Amino acid sequence: MKVLVAGGAGFIGSTIASACLDEGIEPVILDSLCTGRVEFTRGRTFYRGDISDGGLLDRIFAEHPEIGAVVHAAALIVVPESVSEPLRYYRENVAKSLDFLDHVIRNGITRFVFSSSAAIYRTGADLSVDESSPLAPASPYARTKAMMETVLADTAEATGLRALSLRYFNPIGADPRLRTGLQLPRPTHALGRLIDAWTDGGEFLITGTEWPTRDGSGIRDYIHVWDLARAHVCALRRFDEILPPGGDRSVEAVNLGTGDGTTVRELVAAFTEAVGPVRTREAPPRPGDAAGSFTRSTRSRLLLDWKPEYSVADGIRHAVQWCRIRDELLGIRRPALHLHSSGGR
Repeated sequence: MKVLVAGGAGFIGSTIASACLDEGIEPVILDSLCTGRVEFTRGRTFYRGDISDGGLLDRIFAEHPEIGAVVHAAALIVVPESVSEPLRYYRENVAKSLDFLDHVIRNGITRFVFSSSAAIYRTGADLSVDESSPLAPASPYARTKAMMETVLADTAEATGLRALSLRYFNPIGADPRLRTGLQLPRPTHALGRLIDAWTDGGEFLITGTEWPTRDGSGIRDYIHVWDLARAHVCALRRFDEILPPGGDRSVEAVNLGTGDGTTVRELVAAFTEAVGPVRTREAPPRPGDAAGSFTRSTRSRLLLDWKPEYSVADGIRHAVQWCRIRDELLGIRRPALHLHSSGGR
């Protein structure tokens, strides 16, 4: 079996591709390298180009008629950036995805796995959500994901498309075999910023300290990226069981998280225990920030026969191991990462 992984040279897409390879599924990667890295495609079938390029998509499907499903993981994902550049996000994440979906359907592919986001939810009083929770995306980025889920539902109603939306919570870590990891030299998510602060001797900003959580900092459901990637393999393997051709349902949403909420302060404490101390400073929320959420859903276990295997501490450890080799592998010129002796283990 082959699967087209759009965005397969990015952090999550490349990890999905690795998980597919490990399970005997051959990934065909399409990526513009806007944020992805060509190094993550070595030894893999790779086409450089845009998801909206119909001619390229036709060529890919013609050259790989064994492709039986598509994983759409190509998107811009930085929330504050989406607030300052909304048109760019709607163009890249929605307009181009419409073209991509059109090309996919035209080429006879009916299995579509969409990388969605838990950011589309309106959280309840306890900040937990499941797939039936109301939607209230709070940023342009999140709205692009919610819009595409609506597009998929409407398109499935009118065509033979079947779409599985995997709603990610907060990926951390790296491929445990260190084939791929977070490629950005200055990541914007919490763990990446923690590693930067620890490496450079700077401060980690706790952005937002008056959220309605147990310690005032934001809360997230941190899921190891390898667990996330494994969930995609489960989705591909069980796709026709979840959404049978000609069945009553043609779309389904599944939360991918651990079910445990970790506040930013708790993440700092876990990082300090696993790696070493970091100086912190409180700061106002960033544009588009929200209190956060964690999943209370069991649907991923029921439908995908999947559950996470790695802990937050594992994610921290693998992320640090990846950062030790990332700059050399990707040709990023930065000061070398050194373990601090104080508090590390």
